[in-house]
Amino acid sequence: MRRLMASLLLLLMTAVTLPHASLPVGPSAPAQAQTQPSPAPPTPGGPAAAAYDTLFYTRDGLRLEAYFYKPTGSGPFPLVIYNHGSRVGRERAEVPMAFIGRLLTDAGYAVLVPERRGYGKSEGPTYSEDIGDDRGPRFLARLQAESDDALAALTFATTTGQLPIDPKHVAMMGWSFGGIVTTFAVGRSDAFVAAINQAPGALNWDRVPALRTALIAAASKSHTPMLCMAAKNDATTENATQICGAVKRHGVEADVILYPPFTPTTPVPIAPGHMIFSQQGVDLWSKDALAFLARHLRP
Repeated sequence: MRRLMASLLLLLMTAVTLPHASLPVGPSAPAQAQTQPSPAPPTPGGPAAAAYDTLFYTRDGLRLEAYFYKPTGSGPFPLVIYNHGSRVGRERAEVPMAFIGRLLTDAGYAVLVPERRGYGKSEGPTYSEDIGDDRGPRFLARLQAESDDALAALTFATTTGQLPIDPKHVAMMGWSFGGIVTTFAVGRSDAFVAAINQAPGALNWDRVPALRTALIAAASKSHTPMLCMAAKNDATTENATQICGAVKRHGVEADVILYPPFTPTTPVPIAPGHMIFSQQGVDLWSKDALAFLARHLRP
């Protein structure tokens, strides 16, 4: 079972990405949701997974999928939008990130996990189909579109009245590629009251200089308190220190936590520390994440 879990989590690792912080966000198309209950089955040998609803809404004429976890009670609840990493070769797998849903709903937060275009059952070409090896205009357009998808999820959650959430208390969180999307989004929207950034772009930070430039530029525009997390044996920790440093330089709260070297249960062909933010390492960072959210996200 551990080997299966590690294989699945490995598919969530960062793809080579190059956000372009100066690209504007266009207006979202009116969002219309359909809800499909999706109770998660119990995890063998572990606690029951949190139940979630599968939602569908529109952006740029595409029908996009998202998973919504609701805590016990009637709400309205503070909301965390969680940005998944890349799944090269298995983009069409549906991955609701159940361990995140369980962690945050147990703490009283609602959770929305968007499947950006080309992932899961969301319409549109996959990242691999759309971009291939291109690092030019098509690549930049794709990144703009995926960032818009994440922000469209925010618009849907906070303006349609279809979810039992408090629109004034919304945070964003992401790991790896999802950390890049998180950095990009909070640099373009002041709607978030907090952001948690886990290993954003770590696997490509040293080999794609334009990535570093774009992420730092986006962070420099953010007015959102941010927590940056990294393990000391990830490919780098410069990403965490520089991104949160850029936020802090203009007077916004930004904290960095560097964790001791992490060893995953199954060997991986990347920096092992990158896997600390998978389910394998959640017990090591969850208290810090929840403490940060409690300071900023509670009404």
